[in-house]
Amino acid sequence: MTESAISLREQKRWETSHRISMCAQRLTDAHGLDGFTMDELADAAEVSRRTLFNYFPSKLDAVLGTIPELPAEALATFQAGGPHGSLIEDLGALAKALLAAKEPDREAMLLTRRVLSSSARVLAAAHQRFEQITDDFTALILEREGDDFGIDRARLAIRIIGALFDSALTTFLEGGERPVDELFDRYLTEARSLFA
Repeated sequence: MTESAISLREQKRWETSHRISMCAQRLTDAHGLDGFTMDELADAAEVSRRTLFNYFPSKLDAVLGTIPELPAEALATFQAGGPHGSLIEDLGALAKALLAAKEPDREAMLLTRRVLSSSARVLAAAHQRFEQITDDFTALILEREGDDFGIDRARLAIRIIGALFDSALTTFLEGGERPVDELFDRYLTEARSLFA
């Protein structure tokens, strides 16, 4: 199979996953997490029940959606100490590579925030997912920097990047004219000046 055929298939899979997730969030927003069935979700997303379960094993997983995979090139660059040679800058580049998988849509992101804040169960699951992502990125940092860098320092670096992205997303959702990646760069510059 050619590389373009693989990337086209991956793009289609991502679009289907995203469509299912958005339908799950709309249904949760309208009826609550327990207010609809997987069959109703499949109908709303225009997929078969079998396809739905191939993407997501539960409604909660569908609401949270799929985490985009890091592009192999961005990951290799990070592990080699790049692209900037500064851990925080390079973590930011990795986070922006994840963000580039799907251009942020203001309405969709507002829906996601509303759904997350409306259910303690959804919020707890989202928090658990963030902890898993933190663990995954911690392992990447320790592979790059060595075990002497320390788990606590690695987790702190990830939480700093997370706070900067949350600030960028909040500004974007409140009507900011600039794209999220530019807002992130601005907040990273501001954070540098605060710690200087």
